[in-house]
Amino acid sequence: MRAPRLSLSSHTITLAGETDFSGWREAARRLALAGVVPEDVEWVVSDHCDLGAPPPPILKERRNTLNVPRAFVERAEAVICHSDPGRFALLYRLLWRLKDEPKLMEVASDPDIRRFEAMEKAAGRDMHKMRAFVRFRKIETDDGERFVAWFEPSHFIVERNAEFFARRFTGMRWTILTPHASADWDGARLAIGPGASRADAPAEDATEALWQTYFQSIFNPARLKVRAMQKEMPKKYWRNLPEAPLIPGLIAGADKAAKEMIARMPTQPAAHHAKVRAKHWPARDTSASEDDGAYRSIAEAHEAAMGCRRCPLWRDATQTVFGEGPETAEVVFVGEQPGDQEDIAGKPFVGPAGRVFDAVLDEAGIARDKTYVTNAVKHFKFEPRGKRRIHSRPNAGEIQACRWWLDKELDFIRPKLAVALGATAVQSLLGKALPVTKMRGETIDRADGLKVFVTIHPSFILRIRDTADKEAERARFLKDMKTVKALMG
Repeated sequence: MRAPRLSLSSHTITLAGETDFSGWREAARRLALAGVVPEDVEWVVSDHCDLGAPPPPILKERRNTLNVPRAFVERAEAVICHSDPGRFALLYRLLWRLKDEPKLMEVASDPDIRRFEAMEKAAGRDMHKMRAFVRFRKIETDDGERFVAWFEPSHFIVERNAEFFARRFTGMRWTILTPHASADWDGARLAIGPGASRADAPAEDATEALWQTYFQSIFNPARLKVRAMQKEMPKKYWRNLPEAPLIPGLIAGADKAAKEMIARMPTQPAAHHAKVRAKHWPARDTSASEDDGAYRSIAEAHEAAMGCRRCPLWRDATQTVFGEGPETAEVVFVGEQPGDQEDIAGKPFVGPAGRVFDAVLDEAGIARDKTYVTNAVKHFKFEPRGKRRIHSRPNAGEIQACRWWLDKELDFIRPKLAVALGATAVQSLLGKALPVTKMRGETIDRADGLKVFVTIHPSFILRIRDTADKEAERARFLKDMKTVKALMG
C-alpha cells in the first residue's frame, strides 16, 4: 500500500479579492501549464482588494496549450462567488483533472462535481434572494434624491448581481450596501465599493407605510403555505423587510380570512357573461354527429361546433371558440384553450397572450391573416375567484373529446405544418403527452404526414416576472417563429 503524499504548499497565490475570478483564472492557467499539482498550491485572498491582482507566478511551462470545456469556465465564475474558502482549491483541482478527464463535468456522482454543483446552486439561490428581498429607502442628498438598501447575502454575489439592478432600476440613483461590498449606480456608471455596516443604511421612510398597505392587500390567505413561504423567504431576511412585522399577524388570521373570502365568492358567472351566452348559445346538440360527410366546409363545421356538448365544459363557458383563418392556410397554430377575453369575444388569440403572439409573428415575417389559429379545446375552462375567472388546465378527457373538432379543421385546411403552442396542443396533435421544454424546436412527423413543430404557448412569457428573463424568453419564442417561417418555405 502506497503511503500518502506529504508535502508543504510550494506555491502561494494571493488573489485581489473574494471574487477575483480573472486573477484566479490566469494563475490557475500558469500553474496547470507548468505542471503544478493541486496539492502544492495554496490560495489566499489579499486584505487590500484595491491594490489589484498580483502578477501571476513566473513558472516554466511544460505544456503549450490547456483545453477545458467552455461550460466549466462559465460556471466557475459563478462558483467563485460562494463563501467557502476552499472554492479556489476546488476549482483548480477540477481544472487539473479536466486536462485528462474531458468528460468529468458529466460525472454527476464524482465528489468534486457534486460539491461544485452544490456551490453553484447556493450562489444562484443567494442571487435570487437578493433580487427578491432588496428594499430601497429614499434619502435626500445635496445632489437630489437617492435610494439606499441594506442586504446581508450569504455569499459574495454583489458584483455579479449588480448589473441586474442597473438594468432594472436604470432611471433612479441607488446604492446597495452589504457587509462584503457595495454597489452604486449614478444613472450612468456602476461602481463596486467596500462593504458597510447596518448603521450606514437609512431608517424607514414615508413609503414603507404605503408598501405595508399594499402587501396586506395582496396577501391571499387561501394560498398560504407557511413552510413553503419560510423556505422561499427565510426568517434571516425578515429583519430588513418593511412587511415583516405584518407576517405573523397575517399567518395567525389566515384561516379566518380564507373562510370569509370563500363566503364572498360568487356562485354564478358575472351578468355580462350570461348575456353573451344567451345571445350565442343555440338549443341544438351536435354531440352525436360524427359523420365526416356531414360538413362540406370548415364554415359548416364552425357553425355546428357552436352547439357542441361533447364534454362538460360547455355548461359554464360563454360560447364555443372555434378556429379562425383562411381555409387555404399553409400553417395552423394550435393553442391550449380560449381565455376569458376569447370566451367573451368568440375569437381565438385576442387576449394578452394573443397580442404577444401577433407581435412576435409580425417580427418573424409571418402574416397572421395567412395563418389559421385555433385551440386544442374550444371551451374556456376556469375556476371562479371573486369577480374573476381563473384559467384551469383541461384534462386528458376534455382534450380527447375536443380533438374531434381539431381533426375536422385540419382535414379541411390540410396545412403543410401545425405548430403546437404548449403541452395541451402537443397532446392533442400527437395523441400523447410530451415534455415541451425537452421537445421544443423539434419537428415531428405524424403518421398522416403532417409535420408538427413544438414550442411554448405565448402566455408562458407573460407569467415570467423578471424583466430580463421575460425578454430572453420572448427572443427565444421569436427564434422559434422564424424557424416556422423557414419551414413554411
